[in-house]
Amino acid sequence: MTTPDPIFVDPRLARLYDSFDDDRGDLGLYTDLAARFGARTVLDVGCGTGVLALLLARRGLRVTGVDPAAASLEVARGKPGADAVTWVEGGAEAVAGLSLAADLATMTGNVAQVFTTDAEWAGALAAVHSALRPGGVLVFETRVPARQAWLGWTRELRSARRDIPGVGEVEMWNDLLKVELPLVTFQQSYRFPPGVLPDGDVVTSVSTLRFRERDEIEVTLAAAGFEVDEVLDAPDRPGLEWVFVARRA
Repeated sequence: MTTPDPIFVDPRLARLYDSFDDDRGDLGLYTDLAARFGARTVLDVGCGTGVLALLLARRGLRVTGVDPAAASLEVARGKPGADAVTWVEGGAEAVAGLSLAADLATMTGNVAQVFTTDAEWAGALAAVHSALRPGGVLVFETRVPARQAWLGWTRELRSARRDIPGVGEVEMWNDLLKVELPLVTFQQSYRFPPGVLPDGDVVTSVSTLRFRERDEIEVTLAAAGFEVDEVLDAPDRPGLEWVFVARRA
């Protein structure tokens, strides 16, 4: 199972996630596709704090959100309407055991890129394939390697402050640690107000993402039993990401 990053598993950081990732314009594409396909049952893989899962549930869809990070799921379960979603703690092995016959499966944000080895990615695709009905659709996004998104993952270009209820003002910044394509490693740091934490004011989370080329992704999808219907441009990041729409053959 892929080990989730500290930002998702550390309760101190999981509670900050939505505040620093507050522009979710990327999710409109997923809700629109769910409507276009007439999906009634949805599997949200790597659901995190449940933003997309809850959007879809409010539209009357039956949604299962799966994530290996208990702290993120705790945040999700505390949100209004959370009882309408089935929350499952686990990775690809949990997905494989669900037998949902889902109409649609989604991987938003960085989810498709956290599977850094070929075996992890193949396992995730196989698990999703087993959870979809024949003809069911998998939709996920992944960054275009040639656009070198990591060049913007520096302290100078990516930092922010947010006022967190019950905590105070928290500062966040990024540091690019290593680029060894297809892998890119970066660190997110969070500075809490003095005295809030018992063991220092700064908490860090290191993440590694894999940047796959389009032809590589298409080959792995075919090997897992998917047919690519179309590859869309991400409306919130035009020219920077591919959005794959693949159907269970």
